[in-house]
Formats: sequence, structure tokens, C-alpha cells
Amino acid sequence: MTTIWRESWRADPAAASLADRHYNRQKPGSPQFVPPGRCIVLSHDRAVWVTSWPFPAYVRHGWPGAWVNSLFRNEGAGLSSDLIRQAVAVTRAIWPAPALGIVSFVDADQVRHKRDPGRCYRRAGWSHVGFTAAGLYVFQQLPADMPAPDYSVTSPVLEAAG
Repeated sequence: MTTIWRESWRADPAAASLADRHYNRQKPGSPQFVPPGRCIVLSHDRAVWVTSWPFPAYVRHGWPGAWVNSLFRNEGAGLSSDLIRQAVAVTRAIWPAPALGIVSFVDADQVRHKRDPGRCYRRAGWSHVGFTAAGLYVFQQLPADMPAPDYSVTSPVLEAAG
């Protein structure tokens, strides 16, 4: 699998511009667009992806310990399901997959209306596993269903380990 992603950082101005146009952005215009804690930011000229790995003690949802896809914005970089698979593969190359895998929360009222919210996640091999207390759709991918790690993205983390 060839990925479009390059590793970035939580205050990358180009990625922040894309993040500003995402519905869950809390403070558009602020330089940082990633929740506090451990994160992997992947960017492309027309897309941005964030995997957060909050410490379970600070989690207020039903999947403590899972990675969280806290941001995904695609403005024409390719098929969203392909980008999701690639981002998970890159994340696996940097971090060991936790037992609960990765989750993402989708607000059906804030995304383009489709036949089924989270369609791109479903097509990327994720499952709809429930709802948050606030009514957001929850999608999850367990480690056994994840793509193989993709080591092709240059990563300071991988370079330090290797």
C-alpha cells in the first residue's frame, strides 16, 4: 500500500487550516488543533488525520485505552476509506495497537447526509459499535481487523527507535 500521508505535528499551520473546516473544531484559528496528550498527526495538502491515545484515566467514553481518531478531514485527497486504512497502517507502525483498537465518533447531524453515517469508516473495515451519551455514532476497528503497519512514512519516532 502506498500512502499519501506525511507525519506532521499538532500546530502545523497547513493542517490547522484544514482542521478549522472540520465540524468538531473547538477554536478555529488557534494554532493547535489536537487534544492534549499523545498524538500522531498525518497530513497531506488536502487532508488531515489525527490519532490520539488518551490515558484511560482521562477518558469519559466507553472505550478507555483505545486510540481515538479525533480528526479526519478529506478535501479531495482520495477516497476517504483508503485514506483511513492508510492512516491506521501508519499509526500501527509508530505505536503498538491497543486491545480496544481505534474508535471514532461521528455526529450524523454535522456530516453530509448519506444513507448511513460513517460510511467511509465502514468501507475501511470499521464497525458501528454504539453511541456516546451525547448521541454520536461510535465506529471501532479492532487490531485483528487493522491493516498491516506501514513503515513508509518518515517518522521521528521510528527514526529514534531504529
